[in-house]
Amino acid sequence: MKDMTDIAAVMTEIGRRAKAAAAELAFTPPEAKTRALIAAADAMKTSRAEIIAANAQDLEFGREKGLTDAMMDRLTLTDARIAAIEDSLRAIAAQPDPVGEVIADWDRPSGLHIQRVRTPLGVVGVIYESRPNVTADAGALCLKSGNAVILRGGSESFHSSRAIHACLVTGLRAAGLPEASIQLVPTRERAAVSELLQMTDYVDVIVPRGGKGLVGLVQREARVPVFAHLEGIVHIYIDASADPVKALSVVINAKTRRTGICGAAECLLIHQDAVDTIGQGIIRALIDAGIEVRADVALQAIPGTVPASDADWGCEYLDSIIAAKVVADEDAAIAHIRAFGSSHTDCILAEDETAIARFIERVDSAIIMVNSSTQFADGGEFGMGAEIGIATGKMHARGPVGAEQLTSFKYVVRSDGAVRT
Repeated sequence: MKDMTDIAAVMTEIGRRAKAAAAELAFTPPEAKTRALIAAADAMKTSRAEIIAANAQDLEFGREKGLTDAMMDRLTLTDARIAAIEDSLRAIAAQPDPVGEVIADWDRPSGLHIQRVRTPLGVVGVIYESRPNVTADAGALCLKSGNAVILRGGSESFHSSRAIHACLVTGLRAAGLPEASIQLVPTRERAAVSELLQMTDYVDVIVPRGGKGLVGLVQREARVPVFAHLEGIVHIYIDASADPVKALSVVINAKTRRTGICGAAECLLIHQDAVDTIGQGIIRALIDAGIEVRADVALQAIPGTVPASDADWGCEYLDSIIAAKVVADEDAAIAHIRAFGSSHTDCILAEDETAIARFIERVDSAIIMVNSSTQFADGGEFGMGAEIGIATGKMHARGPVGAEQLTSFKYVVRSDGAVRT
């Protein structure tokens, strides 16, 4: 590696090596990629103590930096969480290889047989904050989809990411694949991010995974195409037809299971006809569970609530806080989501199929949940093994970005000597 004082040179070398690796990965047999991922999972298992020790360094750094409880939770690795990362690697390894899949094929009167075939994107740059598991998820998904990847983790997770990356490299070596297939930027310097965003000669797409500040920076400065993963301003609308037992269970899980993830519920919208029944019970249950409920005027009479301000609508707390508001009807809930949502994940709790169909039709978010906890907004739960992020834009990828979403396609056209007249 070049002198770390010359960040531009370091990043150029990383880009050059990634592009060369991507050319080889494009035709790497599925069996080799599977071997690499299984070997990486095995390395995670045998290196668990080293990973925990590296994570302890990051946790100390995070405490000194004054990270919030939610950020510290995202940063923390436990035996159970490392085991979950291992499981994700094995799950991705077991999935069908998307490269070379024939998406569609058809014949033309001219004698042409046309196929649309999946191909890798090339080189993917992933920029992320805090969560060290993204190192494994992104590395594995890019490898599975035949892409080389350049990982730039957050300064908080520097040591944890390095320990996990070492396991991925062990897997690559075991399968005889280029070590440059999965590279980790070896510096905390912010200049490395700026360089990565400008590397149009080497990088095909950037995936930012983090808070609004990070994503905004990437979108402003990137010359490389971006899959945006914006805030998870997640709404749950409780319709007048909602089942009380389902609604209580779903809302409590959606808010309290893990408050610091992007699928955590942040705003509760309650139909006016459900306030005195389902609504009251759910708000009291949230308060009993230790959640601060920031309520609009119509709900402030409920003991334990805190008055909401205008800033509470459209806020991603990532904390034990939820906003709550009464709406006149379903259309008012939809209008609120359109005004304050982030097109990430939104949920309806209802038994009325007409109300459900209207919500699905009119709420334009990447994920629509129906009578289901928003904590399921996760690529692993969707059967993808893991995800790089949840894309909230509409170009190319939308929703959880797994291996399949990290591919493009090409057309293969065959004939028996056809010529055009």
